[in-house]
Amino acid sequence: MELELGLSQTTLAAVGGIFGLLLGSFLNVVILRLPTRMYGEWRRDARHYLGLEDEPQTQVINLSKPASHCPACGTPIKPQHNIPLISYLFLRGRCNACGTSISIQYPLIELLAALLAGFFIYQYGVSINSLYGIIFSYSLLVLATIDLHEKLLPDEITLPLLWLGLFANLNNHFVALNSAVLGAIAGYLSLWFVFWTFKLLTGKEGMGYGDFKLLAALGAWMGWQILPMVIFLSTAVSALVGIGAIIFAGRSKDIPMAFGPYLAMAGWIAFVWGDTILKNYLVLFDLRY
Repeated sequence: MELELGLSQTTLAAVGGIFGLLLGSFLNVVILRLPTRMYGEWRRDARHYLGLEDEPQTQVINLSKPASHCPACGTPIKPQHNIPLISYLFLRGRCNACGTSISIQYPLIELLAALLAGFFIYQYGVSINSLYGIIFSYSLLVLATIDLHEKLLPDEITLPLLWLGLFANLNNHFVALNSAVLGAIAGYLSLWFVFWTFKLLTGKEGMGYGDFKLLAALGAWMGWQILPMVIFLSTAVSALVGIGAIIFAGRSKDIPMAFGPYLAMAGWIAFVWGDTILKNYLVLFDLRY
């Protein structure tokens, strides 16, 4: 389903990019505050389980409270200093009140959100395909960034992403429903098997359960057939990055490395170009597609 608005694809993509900037600002809030809220809930639940008194009442943190402020000095951010991307450039990457550097992550997420929205709208117009593509991409962007910082893939995002993939394929939108269901099952169990094999052999945990759920979500969106490509791409890139960090940056091999960002990146590539990659691979080896 596509809406005919009488505008060129380039114009639609530009408008979509502007909305993407605004949504990117919200994605930054999710990335920053969702783990903080989860840690607070876990501490509270643990204290209740252990029969300990609650911690002194602290400031409520959720996606709407408190208002945006500088993490260094606590000064509330004025509306004119909270314009996505533009404010960062105008302030030269520093807080207007205390001069502390602002993380480059904020404008990068906003820019990526704008580019992703513009990309899908340029490709598919104002359509359900664009909506699905943007939701899928934004979910992966948030998950990858949180996992990169916190080694955490929140169920609040991975599980709705999985169910939305199955819902999208109720009418075979991306793949047949049976392929999507098998993709979710195979995605989860494949990494679950790797996890337990590695643990039995080494006594260590090589990855978290969030990785199982993320691969299950990717399988729900794209079917079981795409899973080998996703696993190969994510494993190859993570191995290259890990080896490079050990050799060139002196990173200890005992320091755990988040696998979620590589799964997310490989999943996005497969979502956008998976069919093309698979067709070219089969043509290269003279196989039928």
